[in-house]
Amino acid sequence: MKRDDRRQELLALLQRHHELGITQQIDYDKFYLYSIITHSTAIEGSTVTEVEAQLLFDQGITSSKRTLMEQMMNLDLKAAYDYGMEWIKHHDDITVDWLCSLSARVMKHTGSEYHSIGGDFSAARGDLRKLNVTAGVGGRSYMSYLKVPSRLEQFCKDLNESRRSIDPTDVIAVLELSFVAHYELVTIHPWADGNGRMSRLLMNLLQMEHGVLPTKVLRGDKAEYIQALVDSREQDDNTIFIDTMIDLHARHLRHDIDQFIASTSVEIVAASDKPDKTSDKRAIIIDFITRHGECRAAEVAAHIGLSPQRTRHYLSELVTDGILTAHGANRNRTYTIKIDNR
Repeated sequence: MKRDDRRQELLALLQRHHELGITQQIDYDKFYLYSIITHSTAIEGSTVTEVEAQLLFDQGITSSKRTLMEQMMNLDLKAAYDYGMEWIKHHDDITVDWLCSLSARVMKHTGSEYHSIGGDFSAARGDLRKLNVTAGVGGRSYMSYLKVPSRLEQFCKDLNESRRSIDPTDVIAVLELSFVAHYELVTIHPWADGNGRMSRLLMNLLQMEHGVLPTKVLRGDKAEYIQALVDSREQDDNTIFIDTMIDLHARHLRHDIDQFIASTSVEIVAASDKPDKTSDKRAIIIDFITRHGECRAAEVAAHIGLSPQRTRHYLSELVTDGILTAHGANRNRTYTIKIDNR
């Protein structure tokens, strides 16, 4: 698809999303943020589900199935989003000190202490790295740690100038600014750990600053997303990453729109003179998994008040109809909303 066409498609999807009033649903912003956080940590190895994250964030209930490190990773990132969202309201300049303060929140309980030739530093305090790092085994090295402070200063200066000059009503311009900031920050790689979470966090904050629906990067997007970063870096062409992010944003919007229409259409049928109870239960299941992400049959059954056997019957139907995707087998089987990969 041509670049202009993909941008026009995204604008049309955003407009349709707005017209349907999807964001006006109760607690939509909260659950959307929980989804962003859960998937951002999942890209870094966390296996915490959206349901588990909700229980953790809202009720402080931990999961015996997840490590303490995974759950602290999610709690730290939520605290960083809360801090960043409050800060972004004032449109203050982004500085190196502020980025380090934000990083300290992201890595508060999971950051390590380092002792290197360049000196001692702590990821938990948000300190800039004092050692060199590579992009995996056989990967290219990121810039020398000696260059990071000055390059990060220039990054902040350029970003603030762009923020001041941008038209906040130009949604595509805001999105592209956020994608460029993400790409440049992760390319500088200022910290020993947490660079991916920080870059996605900054991207979302720049979008929220002007009321643009934040971009999700789902755990299922990981390979495509990482490859776009690698290709952009190797070819010195950030438009590869920008186009990929535009496509991902459009894909998830299309999915959300389709699921919203499907669920609300069923709800209308359920409210008629002769309600279809089966359709009603299917709609509730679709809505629950859409909001909470990957779920087990027992979690769904507890929510809708059906027996596990009956719930598995509905889940099986939804998988057959192409609405859900099943993962794993028997007692470990989980269900997610099927992503439209058109």
